[in-house]
Amino acid sequence: MRAAEPFETRIVAAPRGHDAAKGAAAVELLGVAGAAAELVAGAAGSSPFLARLIEQEADWLRAALAADPAAALAEEQAALGGLDGARALASGLRRAKRRVALLTALADLGGVLPLDATTGALTGFADAALAAAMDRATAEANGPLAGCATAAQAGLFCLAMGKMGARELNYSSDIDLIFLFDDGRWGEEAAEARGRLVPVVRRVVKLISEIDAEGYVFRTDLRLRPNPGSTPVVISMSAAEDYYESVGRTWERAAFIKARPAAGDVEAGARFLEALTPFVWRRHLDFAAIEDAHEMRLKIRDHKGVGRRFEIAGHDLKLGFGGIREIEFFAQTQQLVRGGRDASLRDPTTRGALRALVAAGVLDEATRAALDDHYVAHRTLEHRLQMVEDAQTQTMPVAAEARDRVAALGGWASRAAMEDEVERRCLDVRVRCDAFFAPRRADDGPPDAAALGKLGFGRPDAAAALVERWLSGALPATRTERARRRLARLAPLIAEKLAAAGDPDEAIAEFDRFLAGLPAGVQFFALCEANPHLLDLLAEICAAAPRLAGYLGRHSAVLDGVLDRSFFAPVAAAPALTDELDAALDAAPDYEARLDAARRWAKERRFRIGVQTLRGVATPEEAGAAFSAVAEACLKALHPVVTAEFARRHGPPPGRGAAVLALGKLGSREMSATSDLDLIVICDPGEDEDSAGPKPLPHAVYFARLTQMLIAALTAPTAEGALYAVDMRLRPSGRSGPVAVRLSAFARYQREEAWTWEHLALTRARGVAGSSEVLADAEAVVAEALAAPHDREKTLADVREMRARIAEAHRARRGMVWELKHAEGGLMDVALAVQAGQLVTRLGAAGTPAQAARALAAEGWLTEADAAALAEAHLLMSALQQVERVALDRPFDPGKAGPGLRAAMARAAGAADFDAAEAALRAAQARAAEAVSRVLEG
Repeated sequence: MRAAEPFETRIVAAPRGHDAAKGAAAVELLGVAGAAAELVAGAAGSSPFLARLIEQEADWLRAALAADPAAALAEEQAALGGLDGARALASGLRRAKRRVALLTALADLGGVLPLDATTGALTGFADAALAAAMDRATAEANGPLAGCATAAQAGLFCLAMGKMGARELNYSSDIDLIFLFDDGRWGEEAAEARGRLVPVVRRVVKLISEIDAEGYVFRTDLRLRPNPGSTPVVISMSAAEDYYESVGRTWERAAFIKARPAAGDVEAGARFLEALTPFVWRRHLDFAAIEDAHEMRLKIRDHKGVGRRFEIAGHDLKLGFGGIREIEFFAQTQQLVRGGRDASLRDPTTRGALRALVAAGVLDEATRAALDDHYVAHRTLEHRLQMVEDAQTQTMPVAAEARDRVAALGGWASRAAMEDEVERRCLDVRVRCDAFFAPRRADDGPPDAAALGKLGFGRPDAAAALVERWLSGALPATRTERARRRLARLAPLIAEKLAAAGDPDEAIAEFDRFLAGLPAGVQFFALCEANPHLLDLLAEICAAAPRLAGYLGRHSAVLDGVLDRSFFAPVAAAPALTDELDAALDAAPDYEARLDAARRWAKERRFRIGVQTLRGVATPEEAGAAFSAVAEACLKALHPVVTAEFARRHGPPPGRGAAVLALGKLGSREMSATSDLDLIVICDPGEDEDSAGPKPLPHAVYFARLTQMLIAALTAPTAEGALYAVDMRLRPSGRSGPVAVRLSAFARYQREEAWTWEHLALTRARGVAGSSEVLADAEAVVAEALAAPHDREKTLADVREMRARIAEAHRARRGMVWELKHAEGGLMDVALAVQAGQLVTRLGAAGTPAQAARALAAEGWLTEADAAALAEAHLLMSALQQVERVALDRPFDPGKAGPGLRAAMARAAGAADFDAAEAALRAAQARAAEAVSRVLEG
């Protein structure tokens, strides 16, 4: 459709005229014909208000109907800026409002503009009217405001809330506004400025809402501001921020979904809304908001006297049964629940929010299409109700004759056709929304011992005692009545899920320990109530992984991630994860907040990998790579953050800076759920003796303290806990050496002083963070050390001696098949044999021991049979160790392991059952032990 196409050529619909005589009079007055005549006749014949406006603005309307409607509306808005003086502005605003109301009504009735364009036009005029009124009132102020020609210059701005904020303004709506000012702009004069701004805002409200001989512009409502009964009509940004951060309620969070700076200092308004982001958009999934919204819906129903019986006469299309507010609550509540984690869900419009929920996988397309269709129909009918007499109403008339008029204005063939459609739509909205909001309820209450016995609990009395303890309020998670109410509804389902575990009694005991670790319960219980499948996962964790269950008790927020569609997808590689974490750290306001953000981010991803490992979704190699990628991303992202914070006091790093080498399991990408970080920090100060900063330091002190600060960033327990344990004993000279090793000293040490075991450790070394130049040179030193000739006999003798010492140290567990690391033929034996080959053959770094074993076969160092024995044993034991480290915080004891954990171990081994897994492990270790002996004996 061409933008310049005249209004009258776009008409595709027309209402019926309830009063034919009035319609004919309006057509004759305007002198229009064809589709325009049919539209005017229907509008004037069914709406007394529109008939009056046509009479008042006949000359203007004739020209507007022959013009592009967008241009005609824009011209009225532009004219507001040329009005001089408050009286002229008041008159001009009312004249413009009449014209905008008339043209948008006809465009709406004639199908010239769809719903979104109609509400957008009304909102655009409201913005322009507010801006003109605010600038005029500010320009006439005195005191510290003298000289401020516009509201923006005074730091005054207006937040449009509700439908105006979302550009969904009703045809005859009031406008919900919050007036604030930027007190930071005024400094010590802020209190006096506010005193002068109060009459300014009152003057704005008068200009906009006062009814005079020419009518009014918009009814205004300022009651959404903080504490409206005790605060002035305008308050400072800082006071408002303090209010929302300390006592803001769920309904206020929902209101700010649609908030928008509409006029005045919109830049300050945008900063204010940005500061309020943590209040509106909670970081964790907020399913408790569903209950809050449901309670608000019930209060509205009680207030309106709305029962479950539908009556068209007097039906409130907005707040009543199946009305507009139900659809808005449906969308807004899901936004509040999930929008903190997914910014794509923060669309302020109801229709846009529904579309975003579908795109995010939260809502199915059929439900969205139905609710969207009902929303458009409800809003369109709402406009028809308001057009009749410009009344702020959403209520269907009680009188049948009045409903006849509404049906005619809406274009229905009859009143009965309208009423049937409205009832059908309202019933469908109620069914769809009640299914979403209404909490699940257990008819029989929490399960007793008899019920638990029927479910399969071996000790039902003990299980019932645990349930009773939960509901007694003895735990922090159930201390509040609201939490106990939610848990009572969930208890039958929880029992049912736990009963499906291999050992229900063990599972419920672990669930009890999990609950005992929760600091609060409402959010968690709400999360499970809205997503019952989470209980399947939790029951599985309680049955198979006590360590993970305890971890969840302390960090239940990580369960949010299970609702992401990508939860069971492979974890991204380190570069993508680093970008992701960088974005999270950039959003944090200060250094301490960045440390907390890194911990939250890592906890969620490590939990995800742990679940994938437990369920066998990730192979052991994939799990090791994923755990390692998360750790690497933390190092890459935090290193520059720590360096920048340290540099604020002591200047940038001297010379080329520092870099971090990873060894051990991080180096070979084999980390598990409990692995620490084996690190070496290499620095290269060059010719710089001292740093250049406010408090300069000698380079040796600088890099030592910087390294200590990096270690603290990883290990210190903040409010979000610790990130990783760090082990730096593999650096040159071990504990006695400097924590940051100079590059030249590192190179010299590896060439001249390093022991065989230190070169063995280098086979897993790789750069992970810091200065790219230093990293490249440090990796070159490692490569040179590994490529240097290593005497075969001496190397094998050294490794045999190391193996013997380690075996003696772990003699008590050497013969235990489930001592995966130190058993004969265990992970340590395999690693020593393979690393010895990597040194002697100058193979260098070659990934995991399994990968290196295959490479050594290609080099001729291992026979194909020995390489296969070592690789297969390593893969099997790594798989079992990954599950062990996810599930337990102690060594695995098959005699104490429950059926759930034994099943997880069998699954990891690819065996039919636990006994078969143990047999496979025993055989693999025996073959590996024989291969290790052959290799090390030369």
